Amino acid sequence: MQTEQLKQLVIDSLEELKGNDIVTLDVASSTSVTDFMMIASGTSSRHVASLAENVIVKVKEQGVKPLGIEGQGSEWVLVDLGDLVVHVMQPATRQFYDLERLWSDLPEDAEEEKAEEALS
Repeated sequence: MQTEQLKQLVIDSLEELKGNDIVTLDVASSTSVTDFMMIASGTSSRHVASLAENVIVKVKEQGVKPLGIEGQGSEWVLVDLGDLVVHVMQPATRQFYDLERLWSDLPEDAEEEKAEEALS
């Protein structure tokens, strides 16, 4: 399955169960771990678990096997789909860890570091 198709499948599966504030971050230039991170919010630990489980079921139906699943039954579940890592969190957890800011700040920081190293 192509990455764009996978991203849309995950978005559809999150929206199907009323996932909130779905954001996709392109992190390919910042890390070799994955190309994209998707972040969504659920209203409770049960909702978070249901959202993550729906993602897992839908991708498996399309022949994609998750590489890993972490945090089931908690306020943050991570589903590793290789080129795409999905984070489903409760709003307070999402605000605390602020992954959107963390990952959006990295490219600039990484480029500044490279420039500083080149000058040394």
